[in-house]
Amino acid sequence: QVQLVESGGGLVQAGGSLRLSCVFSGRTFSRHAMGWFRQAPGKEREFVAALSWGGGNTFYADSVKGRFTISRDNAKNTVGLQMNNLKPEDTAVYYCAADPRNLDRGNFYDTGFWLYWGQGTQVTVSS
Repeated sequence: QVQLVESGGGLVQAGGSLRLSCVFSGRTFSRHAMGWFRQAPGKEREFVAALSWGGGNTFYADSVKGRFTISRDNAKNTVGLQMNNLKPEDTAVYYCAADPRNLDRGNFYDTGFWLYWGQGTQVTVSS
């Protein structure tokens, strides 16, 4: 069974940066697509970023493009999300997700694509 454990959330002022990390265990990390989603209070969980098995293909929500960077370290079984120039509207619980299919196997923008989820980490951006 895959386990995902996120860390790195916290409180930051607008314009600041945070780096989230997600540690993967239980299966072969390099053969899982990885993604980040977020959920703000009263809203549905939404896609943030995803990357393919080898990390060669990355995708971002328009709202974070140019500010967030997703990356993976297959030697350390981790996926990171570097978040720069944070805005108050980025405030949410951020979730790490994994799936044994590569990204070309379905609609990875949808939560239903992803088989495994972490417990989430809170990110709060003050204005």
